[in-house]
Amino acid sequence: MQIYNSTILVLGGWGLVGLAICRRLMDFKPKRIIITSLKQSEAEEAAKSMRQEFPLVSPETFEPRWGNMFVRTEWKDIPRDQIIADKTNRTCLVKDVADELTDEILKSSALYDLLISTRPDAVIDCVNTATAIAYQDIYSSSRTILGEIDADGAASTESVERLLASMYIPQLSRHIQILYRGLKDVSASVYLKIGTSGTGGMGLNIPFTHSEEKPSRVLLAKSAVAGAQTLLLFLMARTPDGPIVKEIKPSAAIAWKRISYDDVKRKGRAIPLVDMQPENAKTVNGYFRFDDSEGVAKLDGNVRSVFIDTGENGIFARAEFQTISALGQMEIVTPEEIADAAIQELRGGNTGLDIIAALDGSVMGPTYRGGILRNEALSHLQSLEQQSGVESIAFEMLGPPRLSKLLFEANILKRIAGSFAYVVNVQPEELSQKAKQLIEADKSLRSEMLSIGLVVLMPDGISYLRGNEVIIPSRRGMKEIELTRQNIEKWCYEGWIDLRPKNFVSWQERLNRIQSETSLHSKNDTSSRYYYNAIYWNNFAAIDEGKIAAWIFEREDDGWRMKR
Repeated sequence: MQIYNSTILVLGGWGLVGLAICRRLMDFKPKRIIITSLKQSEAEEAAKSMRQEFPLVSPETFEPRWGNMFVRTEWKDIPRDQIIADKTNRTCLVKDVADELTDEILKSSALYDLLISTRPDAVIDCVNTATAIAYQDIYSSSRTILGEIDADGAASTESVERLLASMYIPQLSRHIQILYRGLKDVSASVYLKIGTSGTGGMGLNIPFTHSEEKPSRVLLAKSAVAGAQTLLLFLMARTPDGPIVKEIKPSAAIAWKRISYDDVKRKGRAIPLVDMQPENAKTVNGYFRFDDSEGVAKLDGNVRSVFIDTGENGIFARAEFQTISALGQMEIVTPEEIADAAIQELRGGNTGLDIIAALDGSVMGPTYRGGILRNEALSHLQSLEQQSGVESIAFEMLGPPRLSKLLFEANILKRIAGSFAYVVNVQPEELSQKAKQLIEADKSLRSEMLSIGLVVLMPDGISYLRGNEVIIPSRRGMKEIELTRQNIEKWCYEGWIDLRPKNFVSWQERLNRIQSETSLHSKNDTSSRYYYNAIYWNNFAAIDEGKIAAWIFEREDDGWRMKR
């Protein structure tokens, strides 16, 4: 993309890599750089720093934004612990992650609000998403619940909700859903992620943990989230009409921001000096009490020393840095090198460091052999259908339920109409009544649909047929759901067989569109240009359920693959 005169949103712009990227962006004269961070002070500090470094450009070029982008806008400036401590907020937080993504959940999201309000041309994401999610530590929540069960035989509602609020994959999945919708709604051109391996490039033998077992399950969870995010971005990159998606994944310790002698801070707070006189030493018997401060004396001042600041990864003493950066340990990569690669990729260059492109070039896709054998498999299936006297339509094991619905509705049209011409030239009410008569008369067809979990809505829009189990609506732990008109319309789209006349109007529009598109093709064009030609549709003399469902998924649901 062209950076000149564009708006770039740098998520995590206060951090070590984020600030280096902001500086590098200025070589190409963007119109605006939105610099975000978790805290207001950090975002404003980063914007101030950029204004001082680039005094010749307008101060409005650098716009600070702040807050936790993984929660609602109303909570973005509230520490997560405080959000979870409140019963109402905690329950809402769990629902925001676990429930179906609604417009209300989407538009309440701080990330979506940020994208909509800034409308960037490109987003460079330097937030360590894996750390933000995985270091909520689901293991601690699990231990709390197990302790309560051991003590009382049951876990408290609060402990269960805290566990649900810390589950990694639902949070990451929801984050990607909101990110994708936001990027698409603002028509962003590029999303570039600065990712992580989670271990500074080391393997399961990594010696740098937080005193957990080796390999640390918390650290492995971080790497697992980082890997899951990469694969989700890989899928986003294969989604039509979305932004170009890239990821650079540094696999070494990133250093450094500054070297200084000052107060040593942990999680943004100075560490108070304390002491214990040898005569107050405790004995190693009984129990070790975590909150035992008896004999501990508070001294004046805080821990002060010489350190190297590695940004969001924290500060290290000289000896710590010497160890972690030693040959064969994490070693180091500088933020400027990462920034150079990021800007090169943003501009459309090929650094060889884009992990999404690497995955794209190494995954195994469809094959010529598979295509040839598919035709043989279809021929064999059709032959067995004729021999057994059955039509093989759907079993509701592949999903989504919408596929089974479309296939059976197309099959009903084939049985009552036969051809495209008949469907489009009769009144939808007639098609609806013929479909009703077929369902009433053909017990085998009716039983097959109901047995696999489909619901059949009759032409009156009031009565419906069902079996013991239903796929749509999804139970989701509930015993009942209100039969509102809004819910019925939603379920008819998702998976109910809909025999109402208005649904047959939709089918007529589809078949008319197929014929209209095909009529635009020149009859003399026998090249490879067109796929959906008259020959493909058997000159519209027959209705093929699978072909029509695939066409609907491509043209109506945007569900087609970009790369073959």
